[in-house]
Amino acid sequence: MSQLASAAPALHAADLTRAEIEDFLFEEAALLDEWRLAEWLELFSDDCTYSVPSTDAPEAEPSTTLFLIADDAARLRSRVEQLLGKTTWSENPHARTRRLIGNVRIRRTEGARAWVTANFVVHRMRTNQVATYVGRYEYVLERRSGGLRIQHRRAILDLESLRDVGKVSIIL
Repeated sequence: MSQLASAAPALHAADLTRAEIEDFLFEEAALLDEWRLAEWLELFSDDCTYSVPSTDAPEAEPSTTLFLIADDAARLRSRVEQLLGKTTWSENPHARTRRLIGNVRIRRTEGARAWVTANFVVHRMRTNQVATYVGRYEYVLERRSGGLRIQHRRAILDLESLRDVGKVSIIL
């Protein structure tokens, strides 16, 4: 193999800027708000996780605590298929949502990975009612040749309980 063929540039997360990560997170929010869930799913790596801890144990781990959502890649694909199908009655017809993302921070980088946090507000409108979810995202993003991919996405709700919003039937 020639030196040119083996000289592919290494991908490093340290090269990422906050603006690049913000653009990625804003695009992710737009895909979710527009119910383009199949495209949203393409943002994830094959070994991804998506989790929403319970409101009373936000720092817990899914291996030791009951979570509202603790999906691996297969479960996340299934969740998207159900939401896009006609069998998820709580989202048929789909709720309208609007996400606001802010305070995006790169916590650390290592190799091709970046640990990122961001605050969120998600408004869900359905049947003349509005539910508001407030919290913080924790991401592990991985830079790959095709762009950024989500390896881990955790949505930590700041709500004391789900009593006022009722349920989490959308993807936060």
